[in-house]
Amino acid sequence: MGVFTRSRAAKVMGGFALVGASALVLAGCAGSSDPGSSESEAADVAAFDFPIDCDAAEPQAYTPTYDSTSAGPATDLTYKIGTALPVTGNLAFLGPPEIAGTEFAASEVNAANKGITIDLIQGDSGDTDNKAYETEIPRVLGEGATAIIGAASSGTSLQFIDQVIAANAIQFSPANTSAAFTGYEDNGLYWRTAPSDVLQGDVLGNLIAGDGNETLGMIVLNDSYGTGLACFTKKAFEAAGGSVVSASLYNTGDTNFSAQVEDVLAAQPDAIALITFEEVKTIIPELLGADFPADKMYFVDGNLANFGDEFDAGTLAGAKGTYPAVDPATIATFRDDLQAFVASEGDPELTDFTYAPESYDAVILLALAALEAGSTAGPDVAAHLQQVSGGSGDGTKCTSYAECADIIIGGGVADYDGVSGPITFNDVGDPTEASIGVFEYGDDNNYSFLNVG
Repeated sequence: MGVFTRSRAAKVMGGFALVGASALVLAGCAGSSDPGSSESEAADVAAFDFPIDCDAAEPQAYTPTYDSTSAGPATDLTYKIGTALPVTGNLAFLGPPEIAGTEFAASEVNAANKGITIDLIQGDSGDTDNKAYETEIPRVLGEGATAIIGAASSGTSLQFIDQVIAANAIQFSPANTSAAFTGYEDNGLYWRTAPSDVLQGDVLGNLIAGDGNETLGMIVLNDSYGTGLACFTKKAFEAAGGSVVSASLYNTGDTNFSAQVEDVLAAQPDAIALITFEEVKTIIPELLGADFPADKMYFVDGNLANFGDEFDAGTLAGAKGTYPAVDPATIATFRDDLQAFVASEGDPELTDFTYAPESYDAVILLALAALEAGSTAGPDVAAHLQQVSGGSGDGTKCTSYAECADIIIGGGVADYDGVSGPITFNDVGDPTEASIGVFEYGDDNNYSFLNVG
């Protein structure tokens, strides 16, 4: 795992792997006594050709150089921060919590009146089908933004990252999890508060094996996020003793998934990992219509949503999923405060909080780095982001913009611990401390927290 601090996760996942291996041994003892049958099944598994080049999904090596000649702390700087979050497209359900998180953070920075005033310029990332980013990124940069928060989709971010870098602006995603960004040659200008899918895939694969499943099928979005997460899930599941027996890809913009469902079900997997975005709403009824049990379906951060009455009561009971998250009980106050802020702005009540903490923390970290740098220029802010996160230097722990700002203004070094976790950036802009939440759906088709992987 390299960059992740995961001693607790290792204990949990070790247990999962042990259960998975035990299940396989028991199944072997209780299986058919017909040698021909076993050989035939083994041949079928061996014949499956995984449709993704997993070597290409592995993180690449790259270490940027950070240069800054600015001197802080700032005393009266206006920081124009743009967003490219999903107002439209196949991750639009993540838009409200992410947008609310950025606006709440900006309001707190501005209310503190400590060196930085944020001018937030909201924009729509869309997706790789509607391509809203093609007009929105030039607009936001044209309005003077020197940092852009977004996109939520890794595949979408990869469509405009070079444009942002060329403008010497920071791109800071609260939700990109593709391992492709770890080694991206970004001149030190790309950062994220969401952990790489190397971690989520490890947790998901071990979760599926730990539930006693021996074979796994996958329906996968064919982009950097989907294929990478599929590879890391496969790696973990197979390390736990399982076999991936089917995987079918689809593209952004597709609306019919019958072929993918039929392809995966033909291999008769014990479980299916749905590594998709909002298209899952169309896929679920097809799987259920083919009598595939809901409690053998596994969701991910791209589609784990509270579906409520979108399906009949009990439709998804027992299904599980993962996404980068801390125990919701530990951020209950933040959720309440965010909901109150949304209400004060006259916006609809939030029904989902996925990546709201990461979006909030992105704004706070940018503001603190700009305060310390005494500059809002992209390279200057980038040169200070690792330190204000506690990834370098010997900082004093703090948990709000105002508290951290007082440390910086007083000549000290601040180490911000965020709502989404300690964060602690490494030198390529990845958080080195993160957790993956494991969730389960109830009879109301909404998910609740089980534990942290």
